[in-house]
Amino acid sequence: MSVPRIAVPIFDYRFQVPATVDAVADFHFQTGILKSLSPPLMLLQVHRFDPLAEGSIGDFTMWMGPVPVHWRAEHKNVSRAGFTDVQVAGPMKRWEHTHRFTAIDANTSEVHEHIEFEHHTGWRGIWSRMLFPKPALLALFFWRSLVTRRAAAKIDRAAHAARSASREH
Repeated sequence: MSVPRIAVPIFDYRFQVPATVDAVADFHFQTGILKSLSPPLMLLQVHRFDPLAEGSIGDFTMWMGPVPVHWRAEHKNVSRAGFTDVQVAGPMKRWEHTHRFTAIDANTSEVHEHIEFEHHTGWRGIWSRMLFPKPALLALFFWRSLVTRRAAAKIDRAAHAARSASREH
């Protein structure tokens, strides 16, 4: 007799960036990135944000209106092609967010955001479902795509200018 498997909710979001994978990775490896990626109406208090590396920690509080939501994540599988942040404390029963950066061509990349998550049961589950419905995740990642495109393109232009300047000398 087999035990029925409960499907884990998954959220996927992909977007293209007019920049190299290196520029996208450089942006994601910046220590202040979390505040940059937070929409203007989401107040974020960062308690600890280690430089992105295997086992590094991000510890912060998001303010959803007057309500603080504490979150602590550990980074795993860190490379220039992406990483995964795993919630070790926070509102969800389970949250694994994988960021993947793939080259489409020499000047364009794709960012793939893949989240596997589970809500708690009872009141905590009702609360987390209210905090993170699909429309809210879509809005958050749309904002993040705008910020990533702009920042990575700027990093890419600066790297190109530096390469051009070094060839002139």
